Order: sequence, then C-alpha cells, then structure tokens
Amino acid sequence: MKQTFALSSSFSSARRAHLCLRSITSCCRASTSSDVWPTAPRFCLTNLRAVCSRKVSFLHIIMVVVVFHKMSPNETLFLESTNKIYKDDISSSSFVNFQIWDFPGQVDFFDPTFDYEMIFRGTGALIFVIDAQDDYVEALGRLHLTVSRAYRVNPEINFEVFIHKVDGLSDDHKIETQRDIHQRANDDLADASLEKLHLSFYLTSIYDHSIFEAFSKVVQKLIPQLPTLENLLNIFISNSGIEKAFLFDVTSKIYIATDSSPVDMQSYELCCDMIDVVIDVSCIYGLREDGSGSAYDKESMAIIKLNNTTVLYLKEVTKFLALVCILREESFERKGLIDYNFHCFRKAIHEVFEVGVSAQRPGGPKALGSPCNKAVALNGTARSAL
Repeated sequence: MKQTFALSSSFSSARRAHLCLRSITSCCRASTSSDVWPTAPRFCLTNLRAVCSRKVSFLHIIMVVVVFHKMSPNETLFLESTNKIYKDDISSSSFVNFQIWDFPGQVDFFDPTFDYEMIFRGTGALIFVIDAQDDYVEALGRLHLTVSRAYRVNPEINFEVFIHKVDGLSDDHKIETQRDIHQRANDDLADASLEKLHLSFYLTSIYDHSIFEAFSKVVQKLIPQLPTLENLLNIFISNSGIEKAFLFDVTSKIYIATDSSPVDMQSYELCCDMIDVVIDVSCIYGLREDGSGSAYDKESMAIIKLNNTTVLYLKEVTKFLALVCILREESFERKGLIDYNFHCFRKAIHEVFEVGVSAQRPGGPKALGSPCNKAVALNGTARSAL
C-alpha cells in the first residue's frame, strides 16, 4: 500500500506496558523459513523467582502484548498473572518469532524435576531481568547461580541482563544502579573463576523504546549475516546521502541491523512511530473494499516530512522487513538515485538470505552474481554493493 503524507513534527513515544513475568524460554527463528537461523536458537528469560507476581516484570506479557500486539499501558494493567507453566507460540507474522515458556514465580526450573540442561542446551541468549526499583541483592545471587549453571551446560550462550523499570529513577540513579549491578555481578563471576563469562547490561523500561532497543541488540547477536547487513547499509547510505538507516522487523519494531553510525534514541523512536503510523493508516485506507489484502506488502512505501527539514523514508524489503531512512530534504531531491540504490540493496538482502538457506542444502551457496549488486554513488559512478 503506497501511503505518502507529511507531518510537521515528531510523534510521541508509543507502545508501553506495565507488567511482569517469571521465566521464559523463547525460540527465535526466521519468519516462515530458516532464512536467518536454520536451527532456531532460544531466548531464555528469567528473574528472581521469590518475588511477588506484581513486582518484577511479566516479560511474557511485555513481549506478546507490547512488542507484538501493541497493547497500551492502561490495558495491560488489567491482565492477570499466571499460576501455571504456559507455552505460547507467536504466529509467523514477524521476521523474529518467539516460542515463550512462562514459568510462574512458585516454579523453580533448577528443581530436580526440571531438566534445566535441556532448557539451556539449545539456548542462544539468556536474559536475566532485575527490578531496578527493588532491593536487587538477592536477585544478583540468583543471577550468578543461573548464568554459572547455564554456562557449564552451554558456553556459547549470550548472557544479557535487563535492569528493568528504570522509568521511575533519575538519570544519576540509573547510572549508579547500572554501575553497582555491573560491578557486583562481575565480582561474583571473578570469585568463581568465570572471567570468560561475559554479561551485557541494558537499562530498560516499557514506558519508552528502551525495551525494543535492548531486544534489538540481543537479536542481532544471533543473526549470522549481521556483518554483511551492516556493510550493505553502510554502502547504501554513503552512496545515497542518507544520515541513518534501520532494517526493521515491522511487527515487533526490533531493528535487526543498522549502519555503523551511533544509534540515537530519538531517531529510533521516530522510526518506530513511523512504522506504527504507516501500518495504522494502511489498515484504514490500504485494504480493499471487502477488507481483503494486507496492510503491508511489496508496494508499501511512506514519506514523512518533519518541520525541521528532516525526511523519514520507509520502503518494503520483504514481507516482514522494512528499511527506514532518515535524511535531509536536500538529499531527498535525488529520490531517483535513492530508489535505484534501494533496489540494488533490496536485491542484495534477498540474496544474502538465499545464501544462508542454500548453504545448509546440498549444492552449496548461490553465487551473488547479479548485475544489480551495485550501488550508484552521488556522482553516478557504479560501486560494488558486496
């Protein structure tokens, strides 16, 4: 659906929720095929099990209703916690799919009745959630126990720590809390001679886009084609006069790749809000009279002009991915050049994932020999895109 419109200012932050979770095992796989992950790695999310159900965070609810189903914060306040193990398969409407196992607070998956080795053996990332507004001393002990056991089972796991609910803290308090948790957690690992075990820390909140950015960083570590995607984005923006570009999973608003320039949170929020606007407008005006069709397809495109000479440009890459670019109005005057380079970029992206699939099949990878694998510089000179 082609939707072209102009707005005079940036949008407010969206998609928030206020809930909590116990322990989840999530499976991250490519949309309807094994384009990115031929064997799907898991996300295993956990936190302190001994805390009451409304105090930590229902990450299951966050992932499902905030990241995937756009439920507003006010609506999520009325959702109830679970008291039994719950397994949920997210539908294949996203490039990144999750299989979620929700362990309520009274269930300890280190109990002998649980096979925790099975849980961690195929896990690509373990995410431990700490409530930044609560006393986290006991949570740090639980973190050490969890990551040390998981590391012994599977040393290849990426260990991530979400310092959650930081929306209620001042900026200085956020920094001090992160520093304290980082120092204590790594001291515990050093005392146990686990210096090779690396923990990554993120400040997250469901009242802004920090939870989306944190999940983006986690997902990117599990994408084997990430360096190639980043290189393609760097070539595309340098030859097109674009300041920043994100490759988004449209459903979850997780960006699976971006160029090498630093990510500015405000720019990321603008791009997320643009995706919301495009999908919402397309759902109203882009469907057929009988309601059939899709709000996002190969014709999807949007241009939003802000009142500070900034242009947001969205183009469909695959049925689950979108490229969102930030550029100046004077650069957008060369829209024909940008569209041609985007065509080459889009074709290269498809071939990158085709290579990932064919490499797992007899016959080896497909050669990237297409004559369209070239980007055109601002002076019209053809450059190799790969």
